[in-house]
Amino acid sequence: MTDTLTRPTDADAAVGRSRARGPLDPRIINAGALILLGVLVAAPLLLILLRAVAPEGTPALGQVWEVLASGTNLGIIRNTVLLSTLVVVGSTVLAAPLAFLMSRTSFRRQRWLDILVIVPFMTPPYINSMAWIIFMRPRGLVEQWLGPTAAAPLQSAFFSVFGMAMVMSFNLFPFLYLILRNSLDNIGASPEEAASVHGGSFRYRLRRVTVPLLLSGYSMGALLVFVKSAGEFGTPITLGNRIGFIVLVSEIFQHSSIFPIDFTSAAILSTVLLSLGIGAWFVQQWFVARRNDRVVAGRAQKPASVELGRWKPVAWAWVVVTFVAAVGVPYFTVFASAFTRLESAGLVWSNLTLLNFQVLFDPGSGALTAIGNSFRLALLAATIAATIGMMVALLAVRQRGVAPSTIDFLSLAPNTVPAIVVIVGLIFLWNAPWMPAPIYNTTWMLVLAYVVLYLPFSVQNVKAVYSQLGDTLFEAAAVAGGSWWYRTRRILLPLIMPGVLAGWVMAFTISMRELVGSLLVRPPSVHVISTYIFREFEQGNRSLGMAVAVIGVFTTTIVLVIADQYRGRMAARRTG
Repeated sequence: MTDTLTRPTDADAAVGRSRARGPLDPRIINAGALILLGVLVAAPLLLILLRAVAPEGTPALGQVWEVLASGTNLGIIRNTVLLSTLVVVGSTVLAAPLAFLMSRTSFRRQRWLDILVIVPFMTPPYINSMAWIIFMRPRGLVEQWLGPTAAAPLQSAFFSVFGMAMVMSFNLFPFLYLILRNSLDNIGASPEEAASVHGGSFRYRLRRVTVPLLLSGYSMGALLVFVKSAGEFGTPITLGNRIGFIVLVSEIFQHSSIFPIDFTSAAILSTVLLSLGIGAWFVQQWFVARRNDRVVAGRAQKPASVELGRWKPVAWAWVVVTFVAAVGVPYFTVFASAFTRLESAGLVWSNLTLLNFQVLFDPGSGALTAIGNSFRLALLAATIAATIGMMVALLAVRQRGVAPSTIDFLSLAPNTVPAIVVIVGLIFLWNAPWMPAPIYNTTWMLVLAYVVLYLPFSVQNVKAVYSQLGDTLFEAAAVAGGSWWYRTRRILLPLIMPGVLAGWVMAFTISMRELVGSLLVRPPSVHVISTYIFREFEQGNRSLGMAVAVIGVFTTTIVLVIADQYRGRMAARRTG
């Protein structure tokens, strides 16, 4: 009897053969995916390394050392490390108290705060920086409200490296918050209860129990913030250049886009920027291995709880100040500037106008063309990225071996490399004399840049859904005679579609606001929302630029709402 139950049946073998068969040999599909990702991701990064060490086709390490050893570039590297470190500190100050409140106190019932945390992440960094510059500049909003004398110290502090770090921290602290909150939720109440029974005070438990158990998770969040801030483009190019604080991304941009073009120096500095991220990763891995932490109780069965008591008003004050600075000031400034006739006249009824939005509809302004370009290119790029991401995720999740692992690594690599490094690599590849596809200096180059940069979002979302699917439905369909195409069309695609749609929405939303790739690879006569806003801001037409920003925010919000409604209907059909 036992042998009969455990022996594979003919039906089981038929299911296995049916699931293994497809329209193409898996080796052909893997080879095709590797070639595609090799062209999109691996080749551009490899060309950066080759261009850095052999600019003329032969090794020139002396030239590399000359570029790196120059006093200017050494100072730029120090500036990058300093700024990234300050952003890690600022993000920790913002994220840690908020994560503790949302995980350990009655604030966990305020679910709307989790939604509000995502807003800074969804705000384009260059918009955030421009808004703060408008708010803090001479004769800006803070000076109009407080007066020149009271505003002067605030303005002096803001237009410095510490102001840059503050603005970048407002954008990046949600990454650290989510990691810290998940880590706190997983610790549970048992360790703290044990310490409390033995007489440990709140401060003792925090110092000897909670913080040590958070350090490994915190190190991963700090690494993410460090790498993101080292590769951040919006704030250094707007606020950093204004105060003369030059970092690697702004210097790479200078060498890549402003005459005289120096692609060799751009490649060398891009390699340094990439090396900073890799070095930070090794430090984080060493730290985690040295601590050798263990999860205390898996997923906590009983969440820890702390009564705030008389500290509750202080906690609410901290939450309010955090979100006013991270969300309130930027969005208030954007909308106030968009509806203002003359910025120096202040926020008075006589100075409010719709003229900036009327100018947008003037064909000579080019604003509607830029908005249309952004929408069309983002729509196309998100669709291509979702299609490639779906294919890559399906190959990477269920298969084992070198090829699927390499496919998975290459598909996620653009998310771990600074965007400007990826863009410079794409320029080297698609502007090469031997490249047969003449897409450089066309709008297709913009689409390609968006696809490569945001392909990881599609892959990660599809993988998250596909990895949770069992084999039962596929096996049942195979036994019933369903072909590969039938099972794909009627079972697989409907089940993974929420992940495909989520990846599409993220790729579309971020492509609509993308700046560094748009500045570097767009044709000279083509503007998108981000480059139009950047141009108007640099030329002093800040109100017109902010009006375009408002339109961009509303456009992406409408798309998000429509996508969410469609995803809700799909879920209702599956459960109904």
